[in-house]
Amino acid sequence: MFQSTLSRTTLATLISGVLVAGAVHAASATPTAAKAATGGDVLPFKATEKLLPNGLKVIVVPTGFPNLVSVHIPVQTGSRNEVEPGKSGFAHFFEHMMFRGTPTYPPEKYQEVITKAGARQNAYTSDDLTNYYTTFAKQDLETVLKVEADRFQHLSYPIAAFKTESRAVLGEYNKNSANPMSKLFEVQRDAAYTTHTYKHTTMGFLKDIEDMPNQYDYSKVFFDRWYRPEKTTIIIAGDVEPSKAIAMVEKYWAGWKRGAFTSNVPVEPAPRGAQYRHVAWQTPTLPLVTVAWRAPSFVARQKEQAALSMALSLSFGRTSPLYKRLVQDEQKVDQLFDFTPNRVDPTLATVGARVKNPADALMVRDAILQTVAKLRDEPVSSQELEAAKSAQKYGLIRSLDNTEAIASTLASYVHFERSYGTLNGYYRAIDSLTPADLQAAARKYLVDDSMVVTTLSHEALPKGIEALPKLASFAPREVDAKFDVLVQKSALPQIRFKLLFAAGSSHDPKGKEGLAALTAAMVAASGSRERKIDEVTKSLFPMAGSFTEQTDKEMTTFTGTIHKDNWDQFLGIAMPLLVDPGFREEDFRRLKDAQRNALVLDLKDNNEEEFGKERLQANVFAGTGYGHPVLGTVAGIDAITLDDVKAFYAKAYTRGAVKVGISGDVSEAMTASLKAQLARLPQGAGLPATGVPKGRMPNGLEVEIVEKNTRATAISFGLPLEVTRKHPDFAALWLAKTWFGEHRSSSAHLYQRIREERGMNYGDYAYIEAFPRGMFQFFPNPNLGRKAQLFEVWIRPVAPQNGHFALRVALHELGKMVDGGISQADFETTRDYLLKNVFVMTATQDQQLGYALDSQWYGTPDFTAMMRDALSKLSAADVNAAIRKHLSARNLSVVIITKDAAGLKQALVSDAFSPIKYDANKPQALLDEDQQIGSMKLNIRPEAVTITPAAQVFAR
Repeated sequence: MFQSTLSRTTLATLISGVLVAGAVHAASATPTAAKAATGGDVLPFKATEKLLPNGLKVIVVPTGFPNLVSVHIPVQTGSRNEVEPGKSGFAHFFEHMMFRGTPTYPPEKYQEVITKAGARQNAYTSDDLTNYYTTFAKQDLETVLKVEADRFQHLSYPIAAFKTESRAVLGEYNKNSANPMSKLFEVQRDAAYTTHTYKHTTMGFLKDIEDMPNQYDYSKVFFDRWYRPEKTTIIIAGDVEPSKAIAMVEKYWAGWKRGAFTSNVPVEPAPRGAQYRHVAWQTPTLPLVTVAWRAPSFVARQKEQAALSMALSLSFGRTSPLYKRLVQDEQKVDQLFDFTPNRVDPTLATVGARVKNPADALMVRDAILQTVAKLRDEPVSSQELEAAKSAQKYGLIRSLDNTEAIASTLASYVHFERSYGTLNGYYRAIDSLTPADLQAAARKYLVDDSMVVTTLSHEALPKGIEALPKLASFAPREVDAKFDVLVQKSALPQIRFKLLFAAGSSHDPKGKEGLAALTAAMVAASGSRERKIDEVTKSLFPMAGSFTEQTDKEMTTFTGTIHKDNWDQFLGIAMPLLVDPGFREEDFRRLKDAQRNALVLDLKDNNEEEFGKERLQANVFAGTGYGHPVLGTVAGIDAITLDDVKAFYAKAYTRGAVKVGISGDVSEAMTASLKAQLARLPQGAGLPATGVPKGRMPNGLEVEIVEKNTRATAISFGLPLEVTRKHPDFAALWLAKTWFGEHRSSSAHLYQRIREERGMNYGDYAYIEAFPRGMFQFFPNPNLGRKAQLFEVWIRPVAPQNGHFALRVALHELGKMVDGGISQADFETTRDYLLKNVFVMTATQDQQLGYALDSQWYGTPDFTAMMRDALSKLSAADVNAAIRKHLSARNLSVVIITKDAAGLKQALVSDAFSPIKYDANKPQALLDEDQQIGSMKLNIRPEAVTITPAAQVFAR
């Protein structure tokens, strides 16, 4: 449940200077209303602030959204505060340890409270802060504030728990090790800094992480220094009364003692000249090129940081000439990005690209430098700048569509000054920006001496890339019917519509796997016949509008979102993408390459966890339409032609194949205009309906070991399910998987047994519905409806020597659930959690609209009402009967990704004893259980174990 950020994107890219009504109430001894600001505020909420005598700051924000409250607690400590040599990573480490309990609320009791509140919670660490947040039903506010106060004031953990969690932190580092970008940023920061603590990333130096088990005494020192009221803010947002909320905080937090430690973060000296670093990546991947410069620190009411961020965004964002040239026209790179984070101290502004051909790396680097040189020499146009401000305004409004998002936005700014007014001050600074400000910031900060160029590649890069030219050497140059519409009316000014077509990867023709996904991408990202994609992007930029696609097995969904003020203009730009697509050859080549790279690089090479899950599904549903990833296969993608795309589009995207939903402050005229656009689709019923795919039930344990040069071992196993949302056992299995392995929840049984008690990995979860991209989010996206599902257990990567034991312990726990069922107490606790949590998982505008369309597709009632009704009627006996009927711990398909495939196969088929060693002392009962589990017979037949080189997976 603890998620760290290597380079967390801030909301600086969403800020604008256009004013939105809002006011803040200041409070001292008692909350009192302050005079409302007459102008300049951008947040449409009234906040109440209070500073307690011990230095704790409280900010209460009624959001207008009913039922839910989100509490965010940003602490002014991040990796920036790790000042002693050899002690990096402790800010992030306490993000973990804060969930280890207190004498009053040990971990299991704390999780019981959180579960009873129907809450989802998490935390993250950045360079400058650690933020803890929980979203829950409003009636549990006092309970949540009480237990949070207890852990902030009375955190207690024995040395054994400390050592166990330190191994989990190392597991998180290992998890990230498959991502080239993570390593590149480590090297970049190490080169850019000599003294300041920004030299290391939030995770810390690897050598320090490996030494953490020996730093128990120092951990107490770090906590005592930084977890103090004068460094902490409590943000309470949602359906809340400010006076009552502040009284609750005073009741439980007023006794927290102020600290005495004074920060001594070293000041980084002036840059010592341009730096170059290269990372030789061990496995195949596309080259990365980044160029960074020293950037100013964040000061809310000053212009420099905002000006530099805006200048780089305009020069390297999706509307920029360089993006059009390198990504669209010449197709030299498939990613171009800029990142100027908000930080307490001077940080790095980075421009980066992922290059398709290593031979082009030098050219791409010089194109970036040439663009910077032009930015220094020529001011941007006033029109471009005003368009960017407009995009930021509407982008912010679009993001504030639920209570948790509002609280999260505040937390990302409040930590600087512990003030609600910080965000408003930053908006005023951006509103005042001029082209001259942007040019001045570029000239001051984008200089030769502070430049850091970093590259990463598997293959050799062009000679001379290590020789860094002066910016002055680059001369600027120009770079040449009738439809049933589901309407969800609300007060939100952001309008969102979804167009759901019954066309997915199960419709891919044999030998053309990936066609459905590529066709959808061509519709959303290749322009219309009238406008090329760069023209579309530039037109949508000022209004922060978007039109995106999502393809799954059975459906493709297009989602449009725009502020109601810009509805007509947006519809005229976005809808032609669908009803009159451009289908240009250059876009086809670009998107085909991107899809192939997404399969080969992003999935297979760089994401072993999602790779294993996709392979498991393919194995279980082999021979059916679900037997390949939505992205396709390498051979299938290579075989697709532009004519194939055109033919698939003509059959799939017809009037009779679409379900339509729209939400927000929708007028009848808006709905009518959307219908009129959809009437331009060709007539027809769409693609022929697919049958229900029949998954193959394994006979015993059937194991595929994917051999890959990797640091850790990833495991997934499961079996086919006939249970979908229409099935009478759906709610029962939903409850069972929640108790057994709720996604990214530390209260779940499997998580407790493998991660918490044994510290083996980063998390362990179970599913009865597909959850693509699960490692990046709490809840699955809507519009992933399937006619057949998979019961799946996801064991996040473990140390290779523990792979055999990890499989055994997971099967041991699954077997206990199948054979013994869930207890009455666990049933009641889990049901009560789900009755509330269903509100959390359907809280956003996108989720509510998406789930409503899914209910139409499945032919079921509204999801939230359906689940609450089914859960209320459920009994523990019903759940246990469904478990016995549908699940098994003996007949399972298993996919393991590891380096020593032959060694693991020998251990599996020989049923060799699998030992496990711990850094910390463990209870004798656990050690005895480990002996039993390590000797457990899996009875895997030699012929049931296959080894497949990673390069061959999804090849055809």
